[in-house]
Amino acid sequence: MKELIFPVSEEDIKKLEVGEMVLISGKIFCGRDAVLPQVIQSINDGTLEEKGIELKGSLIFHTAVSVAGVGPTSSNKAEIEASIKPLSEAGVKMHLGKGQLKPETIKALDENNSVYAVIPPVTALLESKTLDRRVVAFANEGMEALHELTVDKFPAVIAAAHGKSIYD
Repeated sequence: MKELIFPVSEEDIKKLEVGEMVLISGKIFCGRDAVLPQVIQSINDGTLEEKGIELKGSLIFHTAVSVAGVGPTSSNKAEIEASIKPLSEAGVKMHLGKGQLKPETIKALDENNSVYAVIPPVTALLESKTLDRRVVAFANEGMEALHELTVDKFPAVIAAAHGKSIYD
């Protein structure tokens, strides 16, 4: 099993294959329906850097952060799936969630050397591997604000990479 420490390099992503199990460590971002469109707006209007957010080589976990912990939400929700292409273009290398993505989303991942991984909905396990958490932007969204977590060995499976999907 390969361990990926975020932020990652382009080369790290190029080496991943569909179906491969990985362990995710380092600093990752968390966002879902409410906040991802706001992140994209900040990219478009040039204010993301003012918030101290660097997306190059990053990971976005499709989840909210609550006192109960973190667990994946469906990545194929309209607002979330629509965010994958622009976030990949902005430097996000891995999108983490659950569910099957559309073929056009898989193509957009490939065009940007980004991948999609699925993670089991096991909140207790993920909470035990979360070392630190902080809100980095859009605090008004509460548990759906953009959070940064420091994690140690989150388990995941590469579900889409290099134009291929585990669901095909």
